Amino acid sequence: MPDNKKRPNPVDVHVGARIRLRRNMVGLSQERLGDSLGITFQQIQKYEKGVNRVGASRLQAIGNVLNVPVTFFFDDMPDQPEKVQGFEEESDNTYVVGFLNSSEGIQLARAFAKIGDPKIRRKILDLVRTLSHEEDPEG
Repeated sequence: MPDNKKRPNPVDVHVGARIRLRRNMVGLSQERLGDSLGITFQQIQKYEKGVNRVGASRLQAIGNVLNVPVTFFFDDMPDQPEKVQGFEEESDNTYVVGFLNSSEGIQLARAFAKIGDPKIRRKILDLVRTLSHEEDPEG
């Protein structure tokens, strides 16, 4: 017997994930985003899960509230023809998006951005590289 549950379209899931990513990056709750658009936070949840498709005008409005162009929501779309990047396995964007999709990544990015002293930021970067066993590519 066929599965009668309709699965979300992968494009809708991706766009929803990008809405969630940007919303978290700017520190906006689902409720506040919904209020600014005149819709409920439940509707935002459905968009972010890809359960409900976001219409073009609504996506434009979301982009305006989150201060990004509509194209942001389609960046790093899976199963799209890749731009030729030589022998590079994954783009830096893939790592950044993955990092910022985690709550720890968002919290770390916000806290790091608040550090005004460049010497302290550099020491934190050195510490993280040491913990991850990565060498400094700049020197």
